[in-house]
Amino acid sequence: DRQTLVAVLQFLRRSNLRESEEILRREARLLGDDLAGNVATVATSSPGVAAVAAVPPGKGEARGDSPSSRREPREAGSPCAARSLRGSPLCWDTRVGAVVVEDQPDVSAVLSAYNQQGDPTLYEEYYSGLKHFIECSLDCHRAELSQLFYPLFVHMYLELVYNQHESEAKSFFERFHGDQECYYQDDLRVLSSLTKKEHMKGNETMLDFRTSKFVLRISRDSYQLLKRHLQEKQNNQIWNIVQEHLYIDIFDGMPRSKQQIDAMVGSLAGEAKREANKAKVFFGLLKEPEFDVPLDDEDEEGENEEGKPKKKKPKKDNVGSKSKKQDPNAPPQNRIPLPELKDSDKLDKVMNMKEAARRVRLGPECLPSICFYTFLNAYQGLTAVDITDDSSMIVGGFADSTVRVWSVTPKKLRSVKTAADLSLIDKESDDVLERIMDEKTASELKILYGHSGPVYGTSFSPDRNYLLSCSEDGTVRLWSLQTFTCLVGYKGHNYPVWDTQFSPYGYYFVSGGHDRVARLWATDHYQPLRIFAGHLADVTCTRFHPNSNYIATGSADRTIRLWDVLNGNCVRIFTGHKGPIHSLAFSPNGRFLATGATDGRVLLWDIGHGLMVGELKGHTDTIYALRFSRDGEILASGSMDNTVRLWDAVKAFEDLETDDFTTATGHINLPENSQDLLLGTYMTKSTPVVHLHFTRRNLLLAAGAYSSQ
Repeated sequence: DRQTLVAVLQFLRRSNLRESEEILRREARLLGDDLAGNVATVATSSPGVAAVAAVPPGKGEARGDSPSSRREPREAGSPCAARSLRGSPLCWDTRVGAVVVEDQPDVSAVLSAYNQQGDPTLYEEYYSGLKHFIECSLDCHRAELSQLFYPLFVHMYLELVYNQHESEAKSFFERFHGDQECYYQDDLRVLSSLTKKEHMKGNETMLDFRTSKFVLRISRDSYQLLKRHLQEKQNNQIWNIVQEHLYIDIFDGMPRSKQQIDAMVGSLAGEAKREANKAKVFFGLLKEPEFDVPLDDEDEEGENEEGKPKKKKPKKDNVGSKSKKQDPNAPPQNRIPLPELKDSDKLDKVMNMKEAARRVRLGPECLPSICFYTFLNAYQGLTAVDITDDSSMIVGGFADSTVRVWSVTPKKLRSVKTAADLSLIDKESDDVLERIMDEKTASELKILYGHSGPVYGTSFSPDRNYLLSCSEDGTVRLWSLQTFTCLVGYKGHNYPVWDTQFSPYGYYFVSGGHDRVARLWATDHYQPLRIFAGHLADVTCTRFHPNSNYIATGSADRTIRLWDVLNGNCVRIFTGHKGPIHSLAFSPNGRFLATGATDGRVLLWDIGHGLMVGELKGHTDTIYALRFSRDGEILASGSMDNTVRLWDAVKAFEDLETDDFTTATGHINLPENSQDLLLGTYMTKSTPVVHLHFTRRNLLLAAGAYSSQ
């Protein structure tokens, strides 16, 4: 509005920000000093001024609150679209021509936006008036406009609390909290405990809600309808909140149906802006290095014994050089530096290819066998599991702060000999790698001590030489599987670390924790290489993309973000889950992502288009494990409801409608029923499933701890 504009112009003039002042004048089409006269009166009376004046110097531009965004919630993509506050630490603001450092906002400055002169007794009337209007509007608009209920309810309640109208706030809450969607219940529980102004200062959830604009995606027709209603009713209190705290992402075209909206909403800050999912993502796979696959003697003997002719050789050679062509969607080979292949890695790849030649082709007619590893008498409390790529070792992280490694094959776990003994070994002998192992240390189980709190995440390195574990104590530890000792403790998180994972190429790993950020590390650096900040709550799970150029993180803010390892940017934000995310899995071809959460749903995402393409319903509790089979035909999900479910991934991803219109508006059409994708449900007696793993031949391994309840 004009008064706010005048105040902002004055503020810019006082701060000698002439250039910004000029830009704003041009933007608002106000030329000359015709506004200077009415400044004296405005400065005292305008409610909007308090917010500007309270911002410390230098933070004026950083609030993502450019005056133009006050006047009209613009469509995404317009040059002044308001930016969310938490994002990359530095961003270049072309309008002002200055580097704006986006910092954690000053608490008092953030809250001061709630200074208002609205009559507290009328809040219920305003809200019920809007509610009546929306409920009486046409069906096609009602579904879209109903999205306003929740953010308006929260902001109006907080405004009442901040201005110390406690009894009005209580009555407002009691009258309308039952109307909100069921998936906001947990947030409302937090909100109901904020009954005094003092409570608001230290509450993180509240601050997030205040500083990140709640995003609503609404068609132009519905938006015009709302705007007209609020202007006719002169309902300034609600209009101010819409402009100040909401970001309305307007699209042209048909309004979305209730089902389409329900599929996408539910996160802490509304939906993702469409702009957030526009960046190009290189989701293709990197070209495999080429080398011949020799047939070793063992294979030849084995095949002769069986009396088969040796016709397999050419086939295996093909496997070795299967991806001669570069995938058009793959990142450049040298986009991020990846470690060189060692001889042992090449040997392992050869082994992998031989196993792949004998792999079972899965499908609806040919389901995998499932081998379940049950941890019995795990009184220490099993909190994390991982299995090596070649399925030879399994590790458990426990609540008593230990990490336990088991050998799953007849081959026992052995440590390397002591330095004195190693000096006696003939280093030229063929079996030197066998000789350096100390037979006296052979055992099925090794226990690693070092953490001082429950271990929440574990991950084997691809070459099986190292193991990562992360814990409530705020550290990530790197263990040697040669000596079974701790090599490094990485300290960066100040709070519990919920998950960690090695890159598919080794060397890099990612961790995510209660401090809401994910960190990218390299094993030989004791400080993180990248910090991925943007989530509004704990980062609960982390996953590397198969090409190692991207990392997916799932969070308790009910969103999934995809980050670019090269520059640390967030390139995708996926919303749709109604509870904290606890599992992530990329399809082997890198095109799709499956995510599981406490809401018992598995959602499927097309990474290239940034769209939800499927929803698998069936589980009745949190999904802690997701894994695609080696060729991507089957998706396995494991849950706290003691079941493993198998889904037809080929069918789920075929015939996707990813035309430009769908991408532009988010009009996704999910099939009503996901039961025809469900291939099988497998119950355990009383064992929640915490981990799933497909062996190189497509046998499915599952793991969990028996619970006697």
